[in-house]
Amino acid sequence: MKNLFRVLFTVLLLASCSNDEAAPIPPGDGGGAVIPPPDTPPDPVEQDIEGFTPCDNGMAGTYPCEGFDLLGRLGLQTLQANSGNDIWGWTDPDTGKEYALVGLDNGTAFVDITDTDALRYLGKLPTATVNSPWRDIKVYQNHAYIVSEAQGHGMQVFDLTRLRSVTNTPDSFAADARYTGFGNAHNIVINENSGFAYAVGTARNDLYNGGVHFLDISDPGNPQAAGGYGASGYTHDAQVVTYAGPDAAYTGREILIGANESQVVVVDITDKGSPVLITNIQYSNTGYTHQGWFTDDQQYFILGDETDEIAFGFDSRTLVFDVADLDNPVPHMTYTGPTPAIDHNGYVHGGSFYLANYTAGMRRIDLTQIAGQVLTEAAYFDTYPANNTPSFDGVWSVYPYFSSGKVVLGDINSGLFVVESDVAP
Repeated sequence: MKNLFRVLFTVLLLASCSNDEAAPIPPGDGGGAVIPPPDTPPDPVEQDIEGFTPCDNGMAGTYPCEGFDLLGRLGLQTLQANSGNDIWGWTDPDTGKEYALVGLDNGTAFVDITDTDALRYLGKLPTATVNSPWRDIKVYQNHAYIVSEAQGHGMQVFDLTRLRSVTNTPDSFAADARYTGFGNAHNIVINENSGFAYAVGTARNDLYNGGVHFLDISDPGNPQAAGGYGASGYTHDAQVVTYAGPDAAYTGREILIGANESQVVVVDITDKGSPVLITNIQYSNTGYTHQGWFTDDQQYFILGDETDEIAFGFDSRTLVFDVADLDNPVPHMTYTGPTPAIDHNGYVHGGSFYLANYTAGMRRIDLTQIAGQVLTEAAYFDTYPANNTPSFDGVWSVYPYFSSGKVVLGDINSGLFVVESDVAP
């Protein structure tokens, strides 16, 4: 009944979208997740703030685990929100302090996670317009860039160095700038090497067909429109890199690899005024082409399809493509996880792929034998112990890039988790 309610709610929500919002997409995505409406309380938890709990005999308190200890958690009541979504991180280059940037239905929370014995909720940047289940955050030059599928939201810019001087907590922050060259957006992508940001998943009837808006953020507090790409239709998510992979023909070029609902597109966007489609990638049993990430050597692209588990009855399926020849990518292998939970956002860090696996929590997959078509699960932390069914609860996203080894998880139902691996990555 609960899942039926959520699907019906999503259908109604999507049907009510204005032209400024992304057009309807399959139930189970809608921008990333199906969650209860804003006036429905989150699933109950025993306590809203939790501290260090080691993973012992497969459990960290109430959470199934292997190879990850719980360092701390702040729940939605503490974060003053009804639901969670995306997450990112920032390390202050002057102080070395680490911060979690927590996406919520009503804004973005900033949490100092430096001392995991005392996670410190500093405050929140409220949503620019209305609440939305979907929000996304990235960082460049000590600034956070935040988009949402909320109507008319645009992109908020927040100077993270302001967090150094917060005394009265939790504070309510104002944005330092707001870019309004688009309204809603599903995600924001940043190439730190080039100083450009890329808004994706905007309105399908906009200038770029819901494709990609290019933004020059070389002056971090003053984003400027710099063109776009819409020839391949709606882009749900993407990664942009300054290419340094095995295909010498593209060395130094700025390459976008986008998840475009039913295909992956590879585009040379070096010349912002004249983007060039290199190729597209299609695969069998397509549900909804959702998100992917290059391996560090850019030899392989790891892709998640968000609705294939529901549509075809797979256990969690992760597709790997060999993209050594960018003009001619080929399927390399398929990895099947141990549960039927839906895969969502995944990021590569060194020899590991950190996968937000909704009801199965966060899974760390060993990539060291990927060339030999072998992927193995090395560790996990399950924030949603109730079940591992293919539903849109649990972990939305992960951020594994802190030099300390901490990993932060954004959970739809239960807020912020900070975990640490006891298995060498």
